[in-house]
Amino acid sequence: MWLTWRAATERALYGEEGFYLRERPSGHFRTSVSASAAFADAVLTLLAEVDAELGSPGVLDLVDIGAGEGLLVTQVLAAAEPGLRDRLRVTAVDLCPRPEGVPERIRWRPDLPAAVTGLAIANEWLDNVPLDVVEQTPQGSRLIMVDVHTGEERLGGPPQQADREWLERWWPLCRVGTRAEIGRPRDEAWASVLARLVKGRAIAIDYAHPVDNRPPCGTLTGYRDGAVVTPVPDGTCDITAHVALDACAEAGRRAGAISTTLSTQRDALKALGLTGARPPADLAHVDPHGYLRALARASEEGELIDPSGLGGFGWLSQSR
Repeated sequence: MWLTWRAATERALYGEEGFYLRERPSGHFRTSVSASAAFADAVLTLLAEVDAELGSPGVLDLVDIGAGEGLLVTQVLAAAEPGLRDRLRVTAVDLCPRPEGVPERIRWRPDLPAAVTGLAIANEWLDNVPLDVVEQTPQGSRLIMVDVHTGEERLGGPPQQADREWLERWWPLCRVGTRAEIGRPRDEAWASVLARLVKGRAIAIDYAHPVDNRPPCGTLTGYRDGAVVTPVPDGTCDITAHVALDACAEAGRRAGAISTTLSTQRDALKALGLTGARPPADLAHVDPHGYLRALARASEEGELIDPSGLGGFGWLSQSR
């Protein structure tokens, strides 16, 4: 069966018996959430900042979009001080069934809540929003069709007008043979988050690239059991592509964002107190166990802010 990459990925990831309806992310790739509880601590600091900006409302939302196993919101809820915890309304958004062990206090739903006052965070969500792939030919850009069973590709027809306009603005193809991934579905998905944000902040964290440095062959990739594999849309592997966060930022502004910041995870987490600094050597003599705990924590923070790894992720922060 031949489909566009967008249709094939939608079917493979979210269709009946799709990859994300039966698999847990931790079994296939490492995320900031699974790497260290230090990430949840940083999100809690961010949540406290938003709470202060909003004047400590009676109900403060924390919405985790693409919650996976619910680990992030579980950790944040557990670490929050009682005065904040009592006011939190925690929602995990994911298409997979509610995992065992997620506290009953956390609402689990397949779609976004209608209104959010607080913090909405999407960690590695947009990269799994399916999109189409095009290749530049002497006759212009053409959609790539893929065999859903083998991953074999062939050229199809031209993209629709709205997608051609997106390409011209955000991923212009100047040479025959170059490829682009049409991020318009990600823009629309992110705009839907901002449209529901009454007051507060929305954060998107993902693999990203800017308009002046798009990869000439695209970034479509598969993951299975912790390894990179050929992206075959048969439901046996994750299929992901980097995100044009600059285009998402513009979509968010059109949806009502009044403030926008684009940065890296390294810069964002350092601003939230994660430094990766080793504890002083003298602590090893005074408190050996405390020194080892601090050393382990420094190593975890170092992984989260490593510019060649997780620290290189893009952070898009927008507020209303």
